[in-house]
Amino acid sequence: MNYKKKKFTLLIANDDEDTRFLVKEALREIRLAITSEFVENGEQVLDYLYRRGQYLGSSNWHQPDLILLDLNMPRLDGRETLTSIRSDPHLQQIPVVILTTSHRRGDILLCYRLGANSFISKPVTFEGLLEVMKTLCEYWFEIVSLPPDM
Repeated sequence: MNYKKKKFTLLIANDDEDTRFLVKEALREIRLAITSEFVENGEQVLDYLYRRGQYLGSSNWHQPDLILLDLNMPRLDGRETLTSIRSDPHLQQIPVVILTTSHRRGDILLCYRLGANSFISKPVTFEGLLEVMKTLCEYWFEIVSLPPDM
């Protein structure tokens, strides 16, 4: 269990403003010690991870303990972003969970082949999303041992 680290960083990549709002609300209700960072596309994920652009020199930057990644985003989609993360030895230890509206078997298979740690199809109700986020956060931040910051 992750008792040594009290505050976790969750990086959420989703281009839909409503989804970002609902995820923020769900995290607020969960009340775990989580810092959440939201980005809108894969380029911003990589900027965050490599501390480029708006994240350059940021004193609030923390390497994420977990990345929630949508598949269908502008600029750099989730598949391309996942491929970039898994190809970098300094990033590949960060767990990546796909959280998307897709239920397609092909998307599920491809994401696991690209190195996703989990694939979750987004629930359509807030109550469903709340339950998913609660279970997800409990699993990743209370049950498993996450890799140490590199």
